[in-house]
Amino acid sequence: MEFTKINNGFVKYDEQGRVIAEITYSTTSNPNVVVADHTFVDSSLRGQGVAGKLLDALVKDMQEQNKKIIATCSYVVKKFQEDSSFDFINAEK
Repeated sequence: MEFTKINNGFVKYDEQGRVIAEITYSTTSNPNVVVADHTFVDSSLRGQGVAGKLLDALVKDMQEQNKKIIATCSYVVKKFQEDSSFDFINAEK
């Protein structure tokens, strides 16, 4: 699944141009840290691992920029707590 990179995250649009999946982040006072603050997946895509793919896209992008992520979005918080493979990018570890 391909996502479109936007200023503050990644989105997936449907044929009508509506956002059907997205993950967003905001900047912090630390230029090397962002806050993952929102994840959305339309009900038509649920159960297909789309949220995980969005998070993977964000993690890859932040890794390439040598930035860390603080999780405030409930999905990202849960993933960071459950999966230690994210520790390298988790700013709170």
